[in-house]
Amino acid sequence: MSTQDGDREALLQGTLDLLILRTLARGPAHGHDIALAIQRDSGDALLVDHGSLYPALQRLEKRRWLSAEWGVSPNNRRARYYALTAAGRKQLRIEVDRWQRLVLAVGRVLGPDLATP
Repeated sequence: MSTQDGDREALLQGTLDLLILRTLARGPAHGHDIALAIQRDSGDALLVDHGSLYPALQRLEKRRWLSAEWGVSPNNRRARYYALTAAGRKQLRIEVDRWQRLVLAVGRVLGPDLATP
């Protein structure tokens, strides 16, 4: 995953998993649609390359947070569709809580003095 500004920045470990789980909370999707949804929802700030996405999907499926089945995409191609499982929904709540705690902690470290130039 990278940011749009040209710098290839690695996001925090686990961030892609959180974004995938959140995206699939809306309903099943195939890999390419998941990547496009993350890009769109981030205002084109986050780009998910397929070299990162598919191993993450396999990892989440192995953890039983996702289920997958073969189907046909809108352009008539065979595609693997992923869906959030009950365990995945529970993990999503855990990951969102963890992320929110991290954001608060980083905000405390940065402090309000960085808000003004």
